Amino acid sequence: MASAHIEHKLALLPDEPGCYQMKDLNGKIIYVGKAKNLKNRVRSYFKSSHDGKTAQLVANIADFDYIVTSSDKEAFLLEITLIQKWQPYYNIKLKKGTGYPYIKITNERDPKIMISGDVRKDGAYYFGPYPNVYAAEETMHFLQKVYPLRRCNGYQGRPCLYYHMGQCLGPCWHEVPKAEYDAQIAKIKSFLDGNTGKVRAELTKQMKTAAADLEFERAAELRDQLHYIEVTVEKQKIISTDRTQRDIFNFYMDKGWISIQVFFIRQARLMKRESRLFPIVNSAEEEFESFILQFYDRKNNVRPKEVLVPKGVNNAVLAEVLDLPVRTPQRGEKRDLMALAKKNARIKLEEKFRLLELDNRTTIGAQNEIMDALGLPHGHVIEAFDHSHIQGTDPVSAMVQFVDGQAEKTNYRKYKLAQAEGDHSANEDANTREVIRRRYTRLLKEHAALPDLILMDGGAIEMNAAKDVLVNELNLDIPVAGMVKNNKHKTAALLFGDQDDPIDLDPKSQGFYLLERIQDEVHRFAITFHRQLRNKNSLSSRLETISGVGPRTRAKLMREFKTIPHIREASVADIQALGISKTVAQAIKVSLAAEP
Repeated sequence: MASAHIEHKLALLPDEPGCYQMKDLNGKIIYVGKAKNLKNRVRSYFKSSHDGKTAQLVANIADFDYIVTSSDKEAFLLEITLIQKWQPYYNIKLKKGTGYPYIKITNERDPKIMISGDVRKDGAYYFGPYPNVYAAEETMHFLQKVYPLRRCNGYQGRPCLYYHMGQCLGPCWHEVPKAEYDAQIAKIKSFLDGNTGKVRAELTKQMKTAAADLEFERAAELRDQLHYIEVTVEKQKIISTDRTQRDIFNFYMDKGWISIQVFFIRQARLMKRESRLFPIVNSAEEEFESFILQFYDRKNNVRPKEVLVPKGVNNAVLAEVLDLPVRTPQRGEKRDLMALAKKNARIKLEEKFRLLELDNRTTIGAQNEIMDALGLPHGHVIEAFDHSHIQGTDPVSAMVQFVDGQAEKTNYRKYKLAQAEGDHSANEDANTREVIRRRYTRLLKEHAALPDLILMDGGAIEMNAAKDVLVNELNLDIPVAGMVKNNKHKTAALLFGDQDDPIDLDPKSQGFYLLERIQDEVHRFAITFHRQLRNKNSLSSRLETISGVGPRTRAKLMREFKTIPHIREASVADIQALGISKTVAQAIKVSLAAEP
């Protein structure tokens, strides 16, 4: 039943489109939604019965806000903006970036072709996504041999090796006319769109000529190029009669879960497929629309020429927001592809339910085995901590959370720690006290739920430091156990109780396997964070040596490019786009180019 505060706000809701934000007791936004009619939609949460994830959401709503928009389109756009900003727990959320490999033709006076997993608004041409880096590289190597652009670093007063091999147009020693580049790029785009007939005929003619002239090496190379076309392009089943680049979306919903399939159609063939599964709050169609908008809002997704969606989706608003055709096929091969995507979505979700059933038998039972061994009631949440450092320097700590025996990665946490002085044991004690104090002080301030068990990797020192902070500083009664490893650095046992008693688990039991997973996971997470921190510091220190690069400039470069190779590959214009002067951008390029 809604509180009096919520009842009063419900009475004031307007009959207009907009977005609403549900909040918990701490004022944190836990769900964002859009509505054609705010009054009807928001009231439905409190005036109807719910189950599954919706029921969980409603149980946690303590307040709500809303923003009125002038149209459905504005509501669509605002919803995505708010989801990306607040990352609400109950919304479908897609991470920035995809990791997909694309073929890129750079936007330069002397363009080159390359592989990129980082799609930017830089005027370049991107084609893909490819199923993996190997497939993208094979295509790129073929194009570099058949339709060369630039493979050298630019003018150097003499032809480069690739020019002698016929894989570079020669900007290394003379000015290549723009028209020549444009003609090559047009041929590349035509090939990537699936028009292989012309290049096949030309390669066959060249191969015969080379053979007649007794140039057998050249003939063999051309034969290999023809073979590439046969096995990587023409051998794949053609599933579309036109050459339109299109993405196909369909879904299947059951038991409060939505399964989404995306088919990427390129070169008239199914180039790649993506599957996603989410528990949802609203109707399948609305969650599906939100997924599509976030899908194309990501930095690393290139939009196709056309998007196909199933019946029941708001095509008109999606098309307006995405600025491309969004259609629902009624007949023919496109309708068959939609049906195939739905079938795959259903199979994936049914597989998920079968795995969930099996997981529940093992993971919940495994967690209960650990609790039974320690003489504790059957709780739900275990949090585990581990530290990482090199000879006491750059200390970090990491926390992983397991809920009913399964990793809850959205609740993982990383901590940079203060530099402790003293021997190893003193460091471990100080590091443990700091991270336990920080973690559970924050949970108390947020009135958030506390775990049912804390596991400390390392043993008695860490376990007793954690207990001291919890009991004597924070007045908390949370059980703490120490995870012990043997001399082969493998999980061995637990320490627990006032006397640090060893608690043995059957090494063949599900509880022991779960303990191994938790210990391995928290160790992996801590080590990964430490490496990232060291790499970041290494990047920063290398940039410090460049004249004119101060702290702000370093921060901009690190935030945008992440690694030295990425900065080295960037153009002067890319670096200037960050608000860095041309002189400093050129100094950065020259300095990094000189590094091994």
